[in-house]
Amino acid sequence: MSNHLVGALRGIVMRAPGITATKGFYTETWGLDLAAEEPGTVWLRGTGANAFLYGLTEGPVYGIAYVDFAMDDRDQVNRLHAHASAQGATVLGEPGAFDDWVGGWGFEILDPDHRRLRFRAEARTLPEAPQWARPRKVSHVVLNTPDMDGVEAWYIRTLGFRVSDYSADQMVFLRCASDHHSIALVRGHYPSVNHVAFELPTINEFMRSIGRMREKGIVPTWGPGRHGPGNNPFAYFVSPSGFCIEFTSELQQIDEATHEAQVWPRDVPEKMDQWMTAGAPTAAQRAVMQGRPDPGYPELARGDQA
Repeated sequence: MSNHLVGALRGIVMRAPGITATKGFYTETWGLDLAAEEPGTVWLRGTGANAFLYGLTEGPVYGIAYVDFAMDDRDQVNRLHAHASAQGATVLGEPGAFDDWVGGWGFEILDPDHRRLRFRAEARTLPEAPQWARPRKVSHVVLNTPDMDGVEAWYIRTLGFRVSDYSADQMVFLRCASDHHSIALVRGHYPSVNHVAFELPTINEFMRSIGRMREKGIVPTWGPGRHGPGNNPFAYFVSPSGFCIEFTSELQQIDEATHEAQVWPRDVPEKMDQWMTAGAPTAAQRAVMQGRPDPGYPELARGDQA
């Protein structure tokens, strides 16, 4: 049993007007499979056992419905609930059963930017469905915030995340498990989603996935390249709803006993892209990664109904 407060990143549900109509992009091109549909929500799975790794839900705002974390068991859920409550976090009720298709038992928290984070044990699982060059899991979620230092401190204090590395003073990489980062924070003008990364099991499958996109007439908007922090290859695309999504693989695995965070420079190109194949992101790429302002769910902090 883990002593950590949070188990692992399971997936993310995005919300936007008309987003469920884009499911064909993910099943026919991106490489996910349709797991289930509910009114206004589509659940998409990868090749692993998680019931879903990416969800699409209808809503008036372009942003995140919630980030979903897998918990080991009810004891871990209760420990996190008690700890977060003691830290004064905006905890949305007591642990209980979720009534969506994924099910499970847990609770939700709002982070300082009013993003909804869901923590649940006993969620539905599916038989693994290995398939060449198809995403296995969501590797990480990168969030823009106007208060990077404050939100970083909150994730460490409230959820027990650890700092893996910094990108100058503009980005911090945070882990809850052995993956180099499950959440990363970027200094921004407003809260928004920067990008969501999907993991391929091998570097060959990563490259073949880029090839599959090219076969469909869709080329990367940045990449392929290989990051410094995390040591992972990257290729970024833009989804039909205008969200930035990434293929990645071979993300650095952290040894908790020996790892020391470092500050990676942003003015040395080879530290940003070890392969030197991607070049600097274009202004258009930076704009799509800046995202659209996402107010999150401030009404939940007041106790209103979602």
